[in-house]
Amino acid sequence: MSSMIAVTTTELDERQPLLHNPLSLSNEEVEISNTPSTSSSNASPPPTQRLLSLDVFRGLTVALMILVDDAGGAFPCINHSPWFGVTLADFVMPFFLFVVGVSISLALKKVSSKPLATKKVILRTIKLFLLGLVLQGGYFHGRHDLTYGIDVGKIRLMGVLQRISIGYLFAAMSEIWLVDSITVDSPMTFVKKYYIQWMIAFLFCTFYICLLYGLYVPDWEFEVPSTNLFGYEFGTKIVNCGVKGSLEPPCNAVGLIDRFFLGEHHLYQHPVYRRTKQCSVNSPDYGPLPPSSPGWCLAPFDPEGILSSLMAAITCFLGLQFGHILVHFKGHMQRLCLWSVYSFIILFTGYVFELLGIPFCKPLYTLSYMCITAGASGLALTIIFYIVDVKHFRKPTMILQWMGMNALIIYALAACDLFPAAIQGFYLGSPENNMVDGTESLFQVMLHSKKWGTLVFVIVEILFWGLVAGFLHSKGIYARL
Repeated sequence: MSSMIAVTTTELDERQPLLHNPLSLSNEEVEISNTPSTSSSNASPPPTQRLLSLDVFRGLTVALMILVDDAGGAFPCINHSPWFGVTLADFVMPFFLFVVGVSISLALKKVSSKPLATKKVILRTIKLFLLGLVLQGGYFHGRHDLTYGIDVGKIRLMGVLQRISIGYLFAAMSEIWLVDSITVDSPMTFVKKYYIQWMIAFLFCTFYICLLYGLYVPDWEFEVPSTNLFGYEFGTKIVNCGVKGSLEPPCNAVGLIDRFFLGEHHLYQHPVYRRTKQCSVNSPDYGPLPPSSPGWCLAPFDPEGILSSLMAAITCFLGLQFGHILVHFKGHMQRLCLWSVYSFIILFTGYVFELLGIPFCKPLYTLSYMCITAGASGLALTIIFYIVDVKHFRKPTMILQWMGMNALIIYALAACDLFPAAIQGFYLGSPENNMVDGTESLFQVMLHSKKWGTLVFVIVEILFWGLVAGFLHSKGIYARL
């Protein structure tokens, strides 16, 4: 098992960035030929080719994000699970984190200067975090709201890009500082090279479990905003807890830590548990509160909080290990077999944890949820790698590849609603008469169905952004941080 993969973006100098943005262009090049290696110094280097499967995987993830965000209201079954359980939307974040880990393992295959690499990683982490703060902090009000601006005392501090930046920081630092410099030439040296990373990941998991089940959650209070969705009386409400180890919405340690360190005004104000049966008559969709609803239904909760982001970083660590297999194993069958075996093991582990009483819960990023989504990420990468980089069936995935190459632009313009909100700014007579809403209404009328018309509209939206990404690719335009 010699190291048979050439990664051309790993040389750390001032002329090129350390690592592409996790949502941006992937520059990895790896050997995908099965030509036997030779130890002769005069032998020509093995051919290398861009790892297109990572671009396709990243593009698929962005497309899924648009689908579940814009069609989830019409099809609650694909929207985020109200609390416990896993739906299609709950795989989007782990997919992002997993592909970040794979990319890091390729980009940091060789590090010539650890301090320089560390500096670049920290700088990129800060830029990614700040971009997430701007896009998801509340400054842009999004579709159906032609306003902008945010009270800095109520800005949301965490979000999707913030969580990705945290996972990227931990994974990249471990790849820089916690990897032995030995040459991998056997299974034992492979384990020895990366065993410290596994130990750190295990410590992260242990720390998370200890806090989640060991922290005492006292009674707490929050203010119901005067602008709440359903016009309920505002004021201070008290949530009665006084428990340890609860995973329910009002009394878990994840929310406790976020309220303590971030403050309730800096949390997400429309959490998914408002779609539970306790909090919505239209469950699993949003709706008015039931007559006997508990007081915590209007309380804030951040699905990308501090403690849950610690467990989310483990998904990046698992992506790292899949990348290490890509780096150190040359044969296609070796990679595919190892990826498949590890993916099924991780999936099985997740189901075992669920049977042992640790439920799937994306807002808490429970251990079982982390395992099942990371295992699914590994299987998805295995299938895409086989189709795109082994069998070279690339035309059917071309749009996803383009989207993956410019995922950051599409995420900002489409998933964060910057482009639809800008288009809605041009209307006829009233704000409802705009091109975006008009196009969606047209599909609904044509199909005589509101939900199916919405689905077709979203599919057209995804194809539109795929073509936009293709145009940008043809012009050599890519967004990087």
